[in-house]
Amino acid sequence: MTKKTFKFFKSKIFIFTLIIIIIIGVWIFVSKSHKTIYQFVTVQRGTITEVVNVTGNVTSTKSVDLGFQNSGTIADVFYNEGDYVQKGSVIADLNTNQLEAQLAQANANVDSQTATLKNLEAGATPQNIAVSQSAVNAANQTLQNLYSNVSNVISDSYTNANDAVRNQLNAFFINPETNNPQVSFTINDSQIVNNFISERIEASAILNKWQNQNKNISSSTADTTIQNALNYLSTIKKLLLTGLDALVNTTNMSPALETTYKTNITTGLNEINSSITNINTLVQNIASAKIAVAQAEANLNVTLAGSTQEEIDAQKANVKQAQANVQAIEANIQNSSIIAPMSGVITRQDARVGEVVTPGISLVSMIVPNSLEVDSYIPEVDIGKIALNDAVSMTIDAFPNETFTGKIFYINPAETVTSGVVNYQIKVAFDKNDNRLKSGLTVNLAIATKTKNNVLIVPQYAVLQNTSGTFVETLGSNDKIIQNPVTLGISDQNGNVEIISGATENEKIINIGLK
Repeated sequence: MTKKTFKFFKSKIFIFTLIIIIIIGVWIFVSKSHKTIYQFVTVQRGTITEVVNVTGNVTSTKSVDLGFQNSGTIADVFYNEGDYVQKGSVIADLNTNQLEAQLAQANANVDSQTATLKNLEAGATPQNIAVSQSAVNAANQTLQNLYSNVSNVISDSYTNANDAVRNQLNAFFINPETNNPQVSFTINDSQIVNNFISERIEASAILNKWQNQNKNISSSTADTTIQNALNYLSTIKKLLLTGLDALVNTTNMSPALETTYKTNITTGLNEINSSITNINTLVQNIASAKIAVAQAEANLNVTLAGSTQEEIDAQKANVKQAQANVQAIEANIQNSSIIAPMSGVITRQDARVGEVVTPGISLVSMIVPNSLEVDSYIPEVDIGKIALNDAVSMTIDAFPNETFTGKIFYINPAETVTSGVVNYQIKVAFDKNDNRLKSGLTVNLAIATKTKNNVLIVPQYAVLQNTSGTFVETLGSNDKIIQNPVTLGISDQNGNVEIISGATENEKIINIGLK
């Protein structure tokens, strides 16, 4: 090979080698320029708080539904919905007239039974005998006075009956006092005609008979005379009612005359009804007076005979029974009122005057306005995290941008199942009262269930979880990614999680989530 040829080859090798070097350099440069760039987060030591988020509602800590414990008719309603009432105020009342009358009678019975007991315990002293005899005399005198008044009452009743038949009905008949009276106007119903005539004849006979009986009335004949009078009045009332039927079935009678006749019958009926009432009142008074006489005589006999210990004990039992009856009636009267058990505001008022109510039906609702709490329900997956006195941060839709605080003071041990989902009720007390709060407001609760201090914390998005386990990634030598197994603790509502093991403070781990 010539020297010239060698030189040529030498220059070619140099150029080739240079090109190779340049290519390698470019490759190295390009490789370095495309190196993967990672973002890191630092494992820090600090405080983390686990939070359970739920919703709830403001409710009153003191609320009550009220109703009557007795049946009856509502007589008065004193407060309406929205009114503030003091504890012990009567909100509504039932009509207690009948109960009041029963109470008065029961109290009288207590007095009577107590008096009898005192007489038994005192024994037959001259003074007791004189008192008992005086009571007998007074009771007999009252009865005698009533019998003395029988003649006046019966006489007045006869006068009214005579006027009803012989004056008010006089124009209804022709020859009314004969055995063959005739109706003075046309009646379409023959049966009514026959009844009207026969009853008129009977009425005349009754009045004549009654007038003779009124002449000699004594206490021995008074009861029979009274009963006869009631029978006579009943017969005459029947005559007047038949007269009304006759007017209904008449024809060709002028409206003016018909009106006059109806007025006459109404007057007669009023007279008869008044007489019946007076006689019945007299009968009741006589019956009561007879009972009083019998009781007074029985007390006198007890006084005269003296009493055994057994009789005294039995009478003591009678007194207690009478007193118990009074207490029972008083309780019924008390239960006839709806009484505010606390001071507060009426939120529902369904009681209406005149309404008939049954026991146990809720008619009124009350709350204490400034005594409020929050009621909420915790899912069963979170209930194990909740404990009494857990701090709660709350926001209320009605007051945006404001935060309220409180603590859990009640956890219901029994579950509440709604649509197959198990929840547990909790109650939260506000740390401070706020007059703006109202029952029913919606509340968003953040419950701080657990707080840990001086623990390792990383963002949740820096943690890898898969079927193989839980890991954080770090960068090793030669930029090799290393997956380090970690054990997690609690997490907070800001997206942080506690690292119990598998990482160290200030360690740089790869951000595999948020970029």
